[in-house]
Amino acid sequence: RAQGGGVWNLLRWDIFTFQVKVVAVDAELSVFYEDSVQFDRDLVEFGTQGGVHVHKDGLTVTSPVLMWVQALDIILEKMKASGFDFSQVLALSGAGQQHGSVYWKTGASQVLTSLSPGLPLREQLQACFSISNCPVWMDSSTAAQCRQLERPECRPWSLLPGVLALFFQRFTGNQIAKIYQQNPEAYSHTERISLVSSFAASLFLGSYSPVDYSDGSGMNLLQIQDKVWSQACLGACAPRLEEKLGRPVPSCSVVGPISSYFVQRYGFPPGCKVVAFTGDNPASLAGMRLEEGDIAVSLGTSDTLFLWLQEPTPALEGHIFCNPVDPQHYMALLCFKNGSLMREKIRDESASGSWSEFSKALQSTEMGNGGNLGFYFDVMEITPEIIGRHRFSAENREVSAFPREVEIRALIEGQFMAKKIHAEALGYRVMPKTKILATGGASHNRDILQVLADVFGAPVYIIDTANSACVGSAYRAFHGLAAGTDMPFAEIVKLAPDRRLVATPTPGASQVYEALLQRYAMLEQRILSQTRGPPE
Repeated sequence: RAQGGGVWNLLRWDIFTFQVKVVAVDAELSVFYEDSVQFDRDLVEFGTQGGVHVHKDGLTVTSPVLMWVQALDIILEKMKASGFDFSQVLALSGAGQQHGSVYWKTGASQVLTSLSPGLPLREQLQACFSISNCPVWMDSSTAAQCRQLERPECRPWSLLPGVLALFFQRFTGNQIAKIYQQNPEAYSHTERISLVSSFAASLFLGSYSPVDYSDGSGMNLLQIQDKVWSQACLGACAPRLEEKLGRPVPSCSVVGPISSYFVQRYGFPPGCKVVAFTGDNPASLAGMRLEEGDIAVSLGTSDTLFLWLQEPTPALEGHIFCNPVDPQHYMALLCFKNGSLMREKIRDESASGSWSEFSKALQSTEMGNGGNLGFYFDVMEITPEIIGRHRFSAENREVSAFPREVEIRALIEGQFMAKKIHAEALGYRVMPKTKILATGGASHNRDILQVLADVFGAPVYIIDTANSACVGSAYRAFHGLAAGTDMPFAEIVKLAPDRRLVATPTPGASQVYEALLQRYAMLEQRILSQTRGPPE
């Protein structure tokens, strides 16, 4: 691992991969160093499985805050032992798992500002947290708090159009409300509440880092258009919450210089800047270098859409966040549960388990599939809430089966039409300059990507995003350094590795799919009305 110079990103807290990871990027935006600490493997004394503790109720899911602190100690010592030259670091930023929260005990700020460089962080911060096991994004124990917060006087959808999400159980506001209700003493002894991202930034600052706009959008507490906390939502969650959260800041903000602790213990330069840390999903948007009008499609176990929006349309699906690289715009996430596992099932049933045969079926069938449409949801879908397989002929009659080739194209066309329909419901529109960035396992199949290009009417590119959140935070560190010049993020990352063009829309595709998309949306509503039944 050769040493380079320039800017690097330090932390990505990622429960999905059960680790803390560091990526270093040089002035040419090339990764020259990376390492990780696996929680289950390297910190067995905390007894986590997948980086978390699932409690006896099966709903409460937490992570030990000191495990995260010790992981930082370990990874920094590994870097030091490898000869990493910390003195070349100009700035750092990072990403944290979204929605998780950390509770600093009264007096912790004094400890943070007076850390001894002769001791590891864990040894000095052991008594600094009022809640030792922090709620994380996997937690689903706050149904009661969600019901309370969805009262007419504080439910964001009815009275607060700037707060564009319902009260999902994992969202931070509900978690804070639960802690206040069930452990009021701990809440009263809490002087600061951080997100996982701002907690990590606080360690590097040696003082409390503010929450950034983008990660703060995932709390159900931020009015995303005005970029301020919603007083109605704060009051519904817990008393004195605004003072415990602090004032949010733009995601590209330099929140301060690095703590003298890291200067003296590891050799960071005193002028090293800490750029606001953000959530892992917003950091991924930065890592994939989305621009206005672009869309990223992650084709994994679940399929996820990342959208760059100018102005979001309120909808009861998806999640809207402040954009992490452009404070005037927004980003949206749409998750679809029936992703690669559904594609693999149809491959096994209709293509003898062969991706080659699967591709031949796509090649041998025409765009639009002769008007045949299919909905394939073997598990309850998130968007829309439908389960089961539903097939329709060109006359909109439901049929029990399709020929094998028709079945394969119906699956892929249906998956991408659903994505476009629900993206447009959030305010997304394909623009002449739109690029689609495809990642995940299915992004290796050019025939699947050709259907994606045809349905959306935009070119499809692929990029290496194995470390998109970490690399995104490194890009954001560069952006933070240049923030005083108002330089656009796209200008900052123009030296990053090129994306590869893999598919362009087939001539005539827009005419074919314009009519099909309307039919698909109509049939989706028909299925929903049938499965929901009459209103009570």
